[in-house]
Order: sequence, then C-alpha cells, then structure tokens
Amino acid sequence: MPHKLQILQLAQQPYQVVWQQMQTFTAERTASTPDQLWLLEHDPVFTQGRSGKAQHLIDAGSIPVVQSDRGGQITYHGPGQLITYWLIDLPRRQLSVRQLIQALEQSALDTLAHFGITARTCAGAPGVYVGALKIGSLGLRISHGCSLHGFALNVNMDLRPFAGIHPCGDPHLQLCQMADWIPAIKLADVQAVMLHHARYQLGDRFGDRSPVAPFKEH
Repeated sequence: MPHKLQILQLAQQPYQVVWQQMQTFTAERTASTPDQLWLLEHDPVFTQGRSGKAQHLIDAGSIPVVQSDRGGQITYHGPGQLITYWLIDLPRRQLSVRQLIQALEQSALDTLAHFGITARTCAGAPGVYVGALKIGSLGLRISHGCSLHGFALNVNMDLRPFAGIHPCGDPHLQLCQMADWIPAIKLADVQAVMLHHARYQLGDRFGDRSPVAPFKEH
C-alpha cells in the first residue's frame, strides 16, 4: 500500500526558521503523519554539521554560521541553490538510511541528466560530482526512525562564499553549479524536475509519473 507524500514549496527562507519547523514537525508526527518533501532556497548561511571542525571555517565575513544537528561538515547555502528536505518515516517505507541516501543522490543524478549534465557519486564522499567538482551535497539526521534535512543542489548561485570554508571539510574540494553549463538556468527550471525524480525514488503513487518535458534554454 503506497504512503502519501505531501509537497511543500516554500520559496526563500531563513535557515534557522526552517530548521525549527523540521524539528517541530518530526517531534509531533505520529504513525499516520504523511511524509513530506520541502523545496526551497535559503538566505545566505554557513551550517556546521555535528562532526564539523572549527578549522574548516576560514572567513565567514558577514554571513551567519549556524551549528546544525545534521551530519557532515561545514557547507554554505544561499539563493540559487535548490534545497530539498526529506521528512520521511523510514521504517514505514521499509528504507534503510543507506537506501535513503541513495535515493537523494539518484534524484539529483537524474535531474542533472535531464539537463544534459553527466554527474556521479563518489565512494566515501556523499554528494554528487561532475568530474572532480562537487555540485550537490547531502546531510541527514535520523530521529526515532524519521529523517530530517536532505540535499542541496547548486543551480545558479554566487559560489564565492565557499572560498570562506573548506567545503565538507575538504580544503582541496572545488564547487560547481548547473549554470556553468547552462548560464541562463533558473531555479524554477530545476525544481519541477527534481520533485519528479524525488517522488519517483520514494515510489510516490500520488504524484505525476508522466515524463518531464525536455528543457529548452531561455
């Protein structure tokens, strides 16, 4: 029996506000609460994961730094980056944490492929890469079998703040974005495609399973 999936499209939001909403949703959900996918952008912010180390923050400048409860090291969020938060009851969907991570990564890989960008995953380094360049990052927390946080895909954003950190704790890591291949791409172009593939990965029978229309550059 398929489980209902609710979609929330939240536009641009402050990180701490959405983080608190995720925590509240997870704390108050019951066995009958539908899973949710949230799609949004964040105001500029550095977030430090639970395993983050202070030496990976070089110069935050005027951008706030938030100590988050997600896994992973430090990263940057800002306008032009598509965030998908996966609030999923894993036991109900019979998913392991590893399978959820694979679903996040595969939805991003399929989205990028739709736009003609060939990407890959890397063993031991969660996220999605184009060659050696990282284009998408993930971070999760599991609480009582339910997931919080999710995936960040660089679409068309200012990448300069990444120079103020060692992204994901790696001083040699370089970032890229979809606009490097499609300069005029907009977040709205990507959001519907990402939603389609995320729903597919979760086996959502309540969403539109028809093919996504081919992308035409503006």
